[in-house]
Parts: sequence; structure tokens; C-alpha cells
Amino acid sequence: MSLTVEDLEKIQTQLTEAHLDYRTELVDGQIIIMGLSDYVSEEIIARIITFLNMWVLPRKLGRVTGSSAGFRLPDGNLRGPDVSFVPAAKMRQAPRAFAEIVPDLTIEVRSALDNIKPLAEKLQRFIELGSQVSILVDPKNLTVTVYRATGEAIVLTNEDTLTIPELLPGWELPISEIWPPVFE
Repeated sequence: MSLTVEDLEKIQTQLTEAHLDYRTELVDGQIIIMGLSDYVSEEIIARIITFLNMWVLPRKLGRVTGSSAGFRLPDGNLRGPDVSFVPAAKMRQAPRAFAEIVPDLTIEVRSALDNIKPLAEKLQRFIELGSQVSILVDPKNLTVTVYRATGEAIVLTNEDTLTIPELLPGWELPISEIWPPVFE
């Protein structure tokens, strides 16, 4: 049985009415239900959104969203990357529905229970559908893998700096800043 976005919306309504806080995606006609993330992964997501917004908002470059923003993709799937960026030129006004666009930047953060392969496949699919850059953040191995439509994946470590000149000229983020701090 192949389900649709409308089926997903009905399930989301039922979950909301039952006061259940789950994220859902539609992938190849199947609804994927995801629970809460571990604390470290969610803090990394919040940090990345903050770092991006500190650059994007004052320059009015576009929109940065978290995992609850759903994207209706050209392949019929509905996906929500942990972090996404859509340039202002592609989305002048935010829709009050799922966005029918492929974000130019997609980021997934590996949670404690995630396998790396499905996350990498999800990001590769975004590239195939039109994302310019997809990034996989792996707190377990302290690495950041950058996928671009133009070439091979690049793995960054704590000594490196993440840049995305094709989307955010001048923006730089030292990889070591992504990880949650340890307070003394």
C-alpha cells in the first residue's frame, strides 16, 4: 500500500490530538515516525541553526529551518532535514503548509541510535533532487561530511572550518564550534 502526503497529514492530526510529539516523513509511500532525539544531537542542531541564522538573517539571505519544516519533494516524498536553508530568491514568503521546494542546503545530525548509511542516503537523495550542499554531522566520530552535487564527499574534523561559498559567501564555522561545550 502506497501512502500519500494527505495520509501523513491525517496521521499527524491523530498524533497531535493524542498529545504525542513525533516527527513524520513520507518516504517512497511509507510513513516514517521518528521519536525524540538525544540531547547532544539536538543541541548540535540548535547550535547550527543559531550559527546559520546569525549570518543569514542580518543579510536577508533566506530562510533557515529545523526538522519540523516539511518539504514536498519532486519525487513525491515529504522530508524534513534536521536543518535546511532556502535562499530568499527561491522563497520570498514562507508558506503556511509544507514547502514545495528542494532546500539548497540540507543538514542531518546523527543521533545516538542512528545508523550512518540511511542518513547519508537521505542527503545524497537531496543532492540528486537539487540541493547544492548536504552535510552529515556525526557527533560519535566528531566528523562533518560535506556532499556537493559537483564532486566527492569531503570529511572535516575539529581542525577544519566549514564553508559554503556557493550559498553563504564569507560564512565560516570552525568544526570545533559545532560540538556542545563542556562547562567548568
